Amino acid sequence: MFAIDAHLDLSMNAMEWNRNLRLPVNDIRKREEGLTDKPDRAKGVVSFPELRKGNIGLVVGTQIARFVAPDNPLPGWFSPEQAWAQTQGQLAWYKAMEAAGELTSITDLASLEKHLAYWNDGQPTENKAIGYILSLEGADSIVDISYLETAYNNGLRAVGPAHYGPGRYAQGTDATGYMGEKGRALLKEMERLNIILDATHLCDDSFWEAMEHFNGHVWASHNNVRKLVNHNRQFSDGMILELVKRGAVIGGAMDAWMMVPGWVRGVSDPKGMDCNLEKLVDHMDYICQLAGNALHVGIGSDLDGAFGKEQSPYDLETIADVQKLPALFKKRGYSDEDVENIMHGNWLRFLRKAWRK
Repeated sequence: MFAIDAHLDLSMNAMEWNRNLRLPVNDIRKREEGLTDKPDRAKGVVSFPELRKGNIGLVVGTQIARFVAPDNPLPGWFSPEQAWAQTQGQLAWYKAMEAAGELTSITDLASLEKHLAYWNDGQPTENKAIGYILSLEGADSIVDISYLETAYNNGLRAVGPAHYGPGRYAQGTDATGYMGEKGRALLKEMERLNIILDATHLCDDSFWEAMEHFNGHVWASHNNVRKLVNHNRQFSDGMILELVKRGAVIGGAMDAWMMVPGWVRGVSDPKGMDCNLEKLVDHMDYICQLAGNALHVGIGSDLDGAFGKEQSPYDLETIADVQKLPALFKKRGYSDEDVENIMHGNWLRFLRKAWRK
């Protein structure tokens, strides 16, 4: 079944992990054998061949570069200008992949419909360009508001104002506090440009401020349920219901610590924690039951988002295994139409509405 993944850190993997995503996953793993600079070396699950194998013909690909103040222990860049330059290097990689025929940029309704017809024309997908929608995870690299229009003109279509920790425009995971004047100005400019607000990673205070001040289109590219795993990174029932009211789609994330309670990074093991794709379905089903329908969930895997097989569902060898999801949903009584919506239809309905003239 045709699938859409609304959150993949492709350029981060290429530029910071130094992975050639044009290669098969096993080749990437072999190149990384013996490397210890990152915990997920030789354990990646994402590459262009595996996306095609999984019939994942459309993705949301990120740019990401955090600004860190002197007292911030998180990894990142020491000035907004450096962070901006990092995202521009990532943009150059996306453009190089377009030139190589691996990717094609999707920026509006016409390019979306053209790509869907191309990908689903019944011909083999082995050599087809994968569609990507450009998103910015954390807005720290927007040096000032004027940079946002430049980014839009370069293809940016979604922005998550915060990532982990305190941000320049909003507060993110494990932080607290509001967006403030600069954050509200960012939201206003996003609304003017029709840039989608990605509510993922916003702390509770910033989330509710964003909901109050932003009147554009909202999604959550990769987020799970707080009731099932109690952490501020997850959405409370109230946040989920607010997003449903706004017509949002929430992408189910496949980072193990977000899927099962009690996960200890670097210690826990997916098999030992019984973390499989059924646990992802638990989160997505919870949202469906809360919403009263299956119209507000999709896939936002976050696979290879600074973790690999050591922190992914144990029954997922590569990203192509998202094709195991339809059977799991049908086993729980979901209809064929529901499953199609979860795999691609909900994201497409959202985009068609957001980009309709």
